[in-house]
Amino acid sequence: MAQPEYLRIAHELRRCISSGEFGPGDQLPTLLPLARHYDVSETTIRNALALLRNEGLIETRARAGTRVRQTPPVHRMAADRYRNKPGAPSTPYTRDQGIGWSEYRLDKKFERVEATPDLASLFECEVGERLLARHFVFHDNDTPTQMSTSYVRWSDVEGTPVADAIHEPWPGGTRAQMASLGIRVTRITESFTSGMPTEIEAKILRIGTGVPVLRYTRRHVADNGRIVEVGHPIVRRGDTTVVDFVIDLED
Repeated sequence: MAQPEYLRIAHELRRCISSGEFGPGDQLPTLLPLARHYDVSETTIRNALALLRNEGLIETRARAGTRVRQTPPVHRMAADRYRNKPGAPSTPYTRDQGIGWSEYRLDKKFERVEATPDLASLFECEVGERLLARHFVFHDNDTPTQMSTSYVRWSDVEGTPVADAIHEPWPGGTRAQMASLGIRVTRITESFTSGMPTEIEAKILRIGTGVPVLRYTRRHVADNGRIVEVGHPIVRRGDTTVVDFVIDLED
């Protein structure tokens, strides 16, 4: 069966982008010249461009035409990113991104909620327990690269600075927050999945709907085995995120 024309044209334009013939920021020809070049209708060209747009390769803006998107850098999530480190203020996120405190911006919204069956299972608590939900969008300079909802137990944070969004971002992240409450975190667990972004995720992270995302659930566990924080889900762009693991084996 012959390949649809729009797929063939998308493949050819994708090759031109990957080879550097069209570099980041370059403007693509408009619909009519492309239609004439490939001897197809403008509708076929629109379908091909829509595919590349969904893949995050190009972007179209009013009065600016269609341009090749800048290739975002790859970021590595190090195995030791939650360890306390001396020096300038930082969090696991700023260390992952390799940015300074002044380059870090955090959009936040706090609300009190009750534990759903799913959250109760993650916290190992009763359904309906009061929690503080903290919705975050993490920015590397002006680029949103991560979004998450982090839950903590209301009984732990009520009346403390941790419950007030004005104190975010908090140097040292959640582990430092728990330490300020006299809670010693000794274990962090993470579980990862991947998939295509929801419409909201694609919009917030400014990615095409064809760009996969990495989703993971994180739990901070205190020294008495009590789970004191659940990040669920944490979402990052999947095609530019590398998760590093270090597994030490005894001889």
